[in-house]
Amino acid sequence: MKRDPSTRLSLWQKLRKHRLLFRLTVIALALCLLGGIFGIGVNWHMSASVSDRILTPEDAAAIDADCILVLGAGLRKDGSPSPILRERIDRGIELYNLGAAPKILMSGDHGRVEYNEVGTMKALAMDAGIPSEDVFMDHAGFSTYESLYRARDVFCADRVIIVSQEYHLYRALYIADQLGLEAYGVGADVQQFYGQTTREMRESAARVKDFLYCVLQPKPTYLGDTIPVSGNGDLTND
Repeated sequence: MKRDPSTRLSLWQKLRKHRLLFRLTVIALALCLLGGIFGIGVNWHMSASVSDRILTPEDAAAIDADCILVLGAGLRKDGSPSPILRERIDRGIELYNLGAAPKILMSGDHGRVEYNEVGTMKALAMDAGIPSEDVFMDHAGFSTYESLYRARDVFCADRVIIVSQEYHLYRALYIADQLGLEAYGVGADVQQFYGQTTREMRESAARVKDFLYCVLQPKPTYLGDTIPVSGNGDLTND
C-alpha cells in the first residue's frame, strides 16, 4: 500500500521543524554557557585586579587623598539612612578624623525633592563635628559608575578613598581604575545583614554591567559645572 504523498510531506515538515527546534535549543544553551563563562571571568578579573587596594582605616590614613568618597546605599521611609548606609557614613567620618583626606564627598540619589540621600549623609557627618565646608554632596550619584565619573569630572578628584562594604568595593575600585582615578578602598563591614546572599548575586550581575560600561564609558545622567573638591563643600548645599 502506497503512502499518500501529502502524508510524507507532512512527516518531512515535522522532522524539519524538530531539527530546527533542536538546533535553536543547542544554540541557546551554548550562548547561556558562554555568557556564564564570561560573567565568571569578569567577576574574577574585577576582584583580582584591585584586591590589593582594599586597606584598613589606619593604612588609608597615610594615603593623603583628595577626598573620602562615601557611596550611597538608600534611605528608610522615614528618611533615616539604611543600616548599610549608616555603616558607610560612620566609616567615612572615622577616616576623616584619622586625617585620610581633608574632604568628604557624599555621593547618592537626590533625584526627587522628597528623597535626599546626600542631605541625610551630610547632616550626620556634621552632627559628628565635621565642618560643613569639608563635606561635599554629589546629588546625582545615581550609580557606582556615575559616582566615580562625577568624582573625576565634576569634583576634579584625582586620588580618592572609596568607602563601601567590601563586596561592593571591588567593582567601585575597578571602575575608578578604568576612569583613570587613583583609588583605594576601605570596607564598612561592621556586621552581617540579612539578605547578603541576594546582594552578592546582584553584585555579580552589576560587575558584568559595569565592565561593559567601562569599555564604552558613556556619560552619566548629569555633569554640569565643576566644583573642585579642594574648595568649599557648602557650594553643593541645596
